[in-house]
Amino acid sequence: MSEPVKKAVPQVSVKIIASAPASAPVVKAEGPTALTDNVTNASYWLNHPVHLEGLREMVNHSTILPQCIRAYKNNIAGFGIGVRYIDDIEETGEMKAEYTTAEGIIDLLNLDMDTKEVFEDLIESREIYGNAYLEVVRSIKGEVVQVEFIKDTPTIKKTSPLEPAVEAVYCYKGTKMKRRKKFCKYQQQKNGKTVYFREFGDPRIMDLRSGEYVEKGLELPYQANEILEFAIGTDDYGMVRWIGQILNVDGSRKAENLNNNYFVNGRHTPLMIVVKGGSLSDESYTKLQSYMDGIRGEAGQHAFLLLEVEDTENKAAFEDAKQPSVEIKDMASILQKDELFQDYLDNSRRKVQSSFQLPDLYVGYTTDFNRATAQTAMEVTEKQVFQPERKSLAWLINNKLLNGYRFKYVEVYFKEPDITNPDDLTKILNITERAGGLTPNAAKELTCKSLGMVSENYEEEWGDIPLVVSKAQTPAAASPSVPEQLDSAIKKAVARKDEDVMCVMKEVKKLLLKMGGEKVAM
Repeated sequence: MSEPVKKAVPQVSVKIIASAPASAPVVKAEGPTALTDNVTNASYWLNHPVHLEGLREMVNHSTILPQCIRAYKNNIAGFGIGVRYIDDIEETGEMKAEYTTAEGIIDLLNLDMDTKEVFEDLIESREIYGNAYLEVVRSIKGEVVQVEFIKDTPTIKKTSPLEPAVEAVYCYKGTKMKRRKKFCKYQQQKNGKTVYFREFGDPRIMDLRSGEYVEKGLELPYQANEILEFAIGTDDYGMVRWIGQILNVDGSRKAENLNNNYFVNGRHTPLMIVVKGGSLSDESYTKLQSYMDGIRGEAGQHAFLLLEVEDTENKAAFEDAKQPSVEIKDMASILQKDELFQDYLDNSRRKVQSSFQLPDLYVGYTTDFNRATAQTAMEVTEKQVFQPERKSLAWLINNKLLNGYRFKYVEVYFKEPDITNPDDLTKILNITERAGGLTPNAAKELTCKSLGMVSENYEEEWGDIPLVVSKAQTPAAASPSVPEQLDSAIKKAVARKDEDVMCVMKEVKKLLLKMGGEKVAM
């Protein structure tokens, strides 16, 4: 007999899921987890949202964009880059050494031009394309030693932040800390060649020929440099601040082309000759043509023109014949007198300026300004436009570009113009002096600063005492008494050998002393 078939017994597993104990640590995410618009296409190169070369052409043919861009370029970075102490404290040897180091780094960031000119070019590119890039070169120690402005901005492409997040080092007030971050890749294609870059701060090694990350063993000449990006806005490639004025810029260009085309193809016929009931004879037509060709210069002065007309009708002799007539009509009134669309061009210019928040003073239109309005325009534009831009760029330099140097006492800043109103300063000083807050050293410093001179404080103690306090503490000089005044008059009379005056003064003195009860010794 065959053995009975055993049925398979199902296997059951039990997993106990226990809640975490109250003492379990709280763990945060490794980095930002928000989704981006390109998350489904994160491994591909992002396309530019607009045609960048078209933006460049619009700037080249615009009558206002170059002035606005030049105003940004000159006023944000044009006054230079400096180094200063973060806190106003007494200078130590360590602080002085750090200051000297920072100065040397800024001066040597680019050997082909002044460092401020690098940032001027960067600002110009950013205002044309909405974005600009610096190629950053590090030393063997990993310190930033060189920056190069990438001139051909449209040739750069980037990816979205790529997985995985990488641990990067960040320095805050001289202390190192670690943060996890996703980095982008950059690619430049030009003249059939391709080169790859890392995003600034990416600690990994990248092959500049393939864009792939490698662990080690890659020769130094093939290691990719980093790119530091300066974008306007939050778009992947940034966006120009005048994007809403593209129609105005294009319309202004077409209006200017129309006006210019008038000088090439416009009609300049000043008059029309109308012949009724006949036609010009061949001789008259030839004379008219010669007259029009030679009307220029002195030869045409005081000349007259005779037109002869031939009858073209064939009628019987006994019929009344109408004589041909010649009529000359002035057509100058229908010629274009001045450029067309002047109001449209002026309104378009103002709209473009408003996108940059620039008054007329900064773009060469100064007809409606006086001293007061010019001063106000400069103050408002400095506070609302240029100072925020300088601070934003300075933050990127201090907290990204030079972060690896771990500076604790100094920072880099963009210099700004002195827009102090002398009249306002005079009023402030008068009020401060009357209130007892102006010291000789402070007055000297303000004076030397206004004159462009170097100020050195008075070493004496009174240099830091307010002027009002000094005057109150100084006793008033005692006025000379009447006898003392008489003595002075007597001495002067003796010097002049005026015996009459001398005798009178002596008698007056004796009388005054007797009235005062004093003994006179003459």
